[in-house]
Amino acid sequence: MTHVRHPYLDHPSVLAFAHRGGAADGLENTAAAFRRAADAGYRYFETDVHTTSDGKLVAFHDGTLDRVTDTRGRIAALPWSEVRRARVAGKEPLALFEELLEEFPQARWNVDIKAEPALVPLVDLIRRTGAWDRVCVGSFSEGRVARAARLAGPRLATSYGVLGVLGLRLRSFGIPAAVRAGAVCAQVPESQGGIRVVDRRFVRAAHDRGLQVHVWTVNDADRMAALLDLGVDGIMTDHLETLRTVLTDRGVWV
Repeated sequence: MTHVRHPYLDHPSVLAFAHRGGAADGLENTAAAFRRAADAGYRYFETDVHTTSDGKLVAFHDGTLDRVTDTRGRIAALPWSEVRRARVAGKEPLALFEELLEEFPQARWNVDIKAEPALVPLVDLIRRTGAWDRVCVGSFSEGRVARAARLAGPRLATSYGVLGVLGLRLRSFGIPAAVRAGAVCAQVPESQGGIRVVDRRFVRAAHDRGLQVHVWTVNDADRMAALLDLGVDGIMTDHLETLRTVLTDRGVWV
């Protein structure tokens, strides 16, 4: 495991992330899902944020309510008074990210900024609550993460977006490439579009830059074990019991 560059990463073992709270049970990104993850012993949670039309920061993956709730519509086009009535899987309400920060004071959050309007409200919330050591901000958009980093300064932990990951991958092959300074981790899929992203060279290139490698979203025990053998520093999973069992069997579940 690489040297810890930010308090967010200060953990004595592999980082086990409950992806959307553990999405396998169908209650993704709800307070109920995160309670279950906390009860299972998870300390690191992954979620996503969007803003409502009146500026409320909602923990939710999709831009619309259609896929997982009993309501339809774009979150950005609806006020919180309407969004709050939606129920995930027909039974659990959506949560404001601020409510989750308050309910789980010991948890650390990996937050994917899904849309540009959520950027400033998220940074403002982290600043207002003093949650600098508890939140790592990521996005597929390198520009969006870079803007968050510029707005917040070095207190904010960030991961690479797609361009940063590409640059790091090129460097792992010995090809010169520019990568953004200041990130603390690379959060990546094991492969993308049939092209492998995470191998020993990639992990080594990240560690050489002082970056941790967190891989999403891994639900198979054999794949988890193979990634741990490569030296990755964190795994995000929908299947909480599977990852906990793999880490327990290796003596690295904390």
